[in-house]
Amino acid sequence: MPRGRLLAVVPTYNEAGTVMAVLEGILSRPGAWEALVVDDASPDGTAGAVLRVRRRHPGRVHLLRRPAKAGLGSAYRDGLRWGLERGYRFLAQMDADLSHDPADLPRLAAALRDADVAVGSRYLGGKVSVVHWPLGRLALSMAANAYVRAVTGLALSDCTSGFKVWRWEALAAVGLAGVRSEGYSFQVELGLLAQRSGFRLVEVPIVFTDRRDGSSKLDSAVVWEAVWRVWTMRLSGATFPQRRRD
Repeated sequence: MPRGRLLAVVPTYNEAGTVMAVLEGILSRPGAWEALVVDDASPDGTAGAVLRVRRRHPGRVHLLRRPAKAGLGSAYRDGLRWGLERGYRFLAQMDADLSHDPADLPRLAAALRDADVAVGSRYLGGKVSVVHWPLGRLALSMAANAYVRAVTGLALSDCTSGFKVWRWEALAAVGLAGVRSEGYSFQVELGLLAQRSGFRLVEVPIVFTDRRDGSSKLDSAVVWEAVWRVWTMRLSGATFPQRRRD
């Protein structure tokens, strides 16, 4: 486990049924993790559930309220920027629906001893580690990852993974303000910017479990954005040299 302040950024929209379990899972990990929930005015009472956990863990649970639903990418931009501004050394991205197991956080953080970004991978070494997905959804995800690798050159088995832990140096270098993608494309764009900046990305195997409550946020707009956005990333072809970690 690396030394330093650790923050997990968790975007939410109608996650009242799972967010408390996610937060308790994060806070019980070794390393004194803290959590920031970025809530987009969930009508189901998600923010209230977060506040109940915060009362049990003062100083370790934070809530960033946004006035309306504004997209996953912008939620991560706001949350990760919040963490950088407050001096957290290691920042995680993860879902609030229990598809990402908080118990995996220490393994991802430990991988940063020799890397700048640790990616929780569902497809490492050709092994599929996904539970309760229909075959069509799994096929779409695997095809999307192959497509992203072919178009962008992003050297990951799981380019669209939303479970990552970053060193602050790498996250600061990619320039969050310039990242405009949402959904899958946001994950791809961040990873690609880190790779082009010369930072080392390492994959850590995880088991991904389909959400246990609510409905998936995947829709046709998210899929089509991913299809065309990766070509924008390829054609930009820019590199962003920044100071690497020592």
